[in-house]
Amino acid sequence: MQMEHAITNGERERRTKRRFQIEQEVRYKMLYGQRIAETGVGKTMNISSGGVWFSTENMLTTGMPVELSMTWPVLLNDSCPMKLMIYGCVVRSNERGAAVAIERYEFRTQGRGIHNPSIPAPIEFRLPG
Repeated sequence: MQMEHAITNGERERRTKRRFQIEQEVRYKMLYGQRIAETGVGKTMNISSGGVWFSTENMLTTGMPVELSMTWPVLLNDSCPMKLMIYGCVVRSNERGAAVAIERYEFRTQGRGIHNPSIPAPIEFRLPG
């Protein structure tokens, strides 16, 4: 099965992954080694398994590693909020936003902010020895 590529502005579409129009607030951290070089807030415009396009406060440096954090719009088991962490590299940036190639990602559960007394607190067990 061959995938058809759309032609946009006279150029053939290079993306091969399906993109989803998900608009969510995103926080980003530009990384320089183990240091955080820059932080900001934007909004995702679209996302696929290979990359994400999002608005930025400033143009981002192409080639720099970046960490993105966004609230996932669907609850786990209809009750638990999740956060999507994306780790990748800036591949394109302009005055409207930046494109990041995803190298890895992970979902994390988020606390509700209010402790629910019907759910017992975790108990720590230690083995003797």
